[in-house]
Amino acid sequence: MKIFLLRRLLAAVPLLIVVTFLASAMLTLSPGSFLDEARMQPNISPEFIARMERVYHLNSNNIFERYWYWLWPALHGDLGNSYASQAPVSSLIGERVVNTLLLTGSALIFSWLLAIPFGVFAAVYRNRWADKLSGFISYFGLSIPSVFFSLLAILFAAKTGLFPVGGIHDQANWDDMNSGQRFADTLWHLVLPTVVLGTIGMAQYMRQMRSEMIETLSQDFIRTARAKGLSWRRVVFRHALGNAINPLVTLFGFSLATLLSGALLTEFVFAWPGLGTLIYDSLIKKDEPMVMAAVAMLTLMLVVGNLLADILLAIIDPRIRLE
Repeated sequence: MKIFLLRRLLAAVPLLIVVTFLASAMLTLSPGSFLDEARMQPNISPEFIARMERVYHLNSNNIFERYWYWLWPALHGDLGNSYASQAPVSSLIGERVVNTLLLTGSALIFSWLLAIPFGVFAAVYRNRWADKLSGFISYFGLSIPSVFFSLLAILFAAKTGLFPVGGIHDQANWDDMNSGQRFADTLWHLVLPTVVLGTIGMAQYMRQMRSEMIETLSQDFIRTARAKGLSWRRVVFRHALGNAINPLVTLFGFSLATLLSGALLTEFVFAWPGLGTLIYDSLIKKDEPMVMAAVAMLTLMLVVGNLLADILLAIIDPRIRLE
C-alpha cells in the first residue's frame, strides 16, 4: 500500500508540470498583457511600462522562458505576488480555497447522502414508482446545465425570499453576529449552491448505484443469503450494498473533476468567493501569477481526490488491499 501511494504521488509531479506549462503557454501566446490598461493611461510614461515589463518578465514571448520564471520560484515555495493586488498569491489562494472546499465538500455529502438510498430503492423496486422517480431526478441532474440551474435557483431565492441570492454571508450584519449566528448564516447562504452543485453529482452517482445494485442482487451469494432465511433488508444493506458501492468510490475520484469545474461556474453565478471567481477575475486581468497558482491548486486537488478514492476503495474492499 505504501509503495502504491508513493507511486501515485510521484506520478502527480509530471502531471502538475504538464498542466502548469500548458496554462503558462496559453497565457503567453494569447494577445494582450496585464499592462495593457496602464498603456492607455496618458499620465503613465512608456519608460515606466518598459520597466514593469522587465519586472514582470512580460517582455519575452518565449513560452519556455516565461514558464521558467514562474516554475523556479514556485519550486522554492514562492508563488509570487498578484499583479493586480500586489499581495502574496499564496495568501489570496489560501483564503479562497477554503471557500471552494466548503462548497464542493457540502455538495459531495449532499450527493452521496441522496444518491445511495435513491439508487438502492430504484434497484430494489425496479420498474416501480421509486425507480421512475429516481430516473426522473437523474435525468434532470444530468441534462440541466449548471449555469442555468444556478440562475433558476437565484430566481427562486429572489421571488420567495427564503434564501439569499448570493455571497457567502450577510455583509451588512456580519460584524455584529456571534459565532453561532455566523455559522448559521454561512449555512443559510450555502444551501442553494450546494443543491445546485450536488444535484449534478447526485444524478451520476444514482445511476451508477442503481445499475450496480441490480447486478449485485442477481448474484448467487444473494440467493444463498435469502435461502438461509435472512431478511430482505439485511441482504440488501449488509451484503449487496457493500459489494455494489465499490464502483461509486472509484467514480468519486473521476467525478471530482466535474464537480470542481461545475463549482467554478456556480461560484461565479452565486458570487461565492471561491477559486472560481478568483480565476475569472485573474483571467480577465491576465494576472499570470494568480492564474498559474490557481491552476496548480485545482490540479493538486484533483490528484488528492483520486488518491483518496483509491485509499477508500482499499479500506472498503480487502481484496484490493491485498493486491
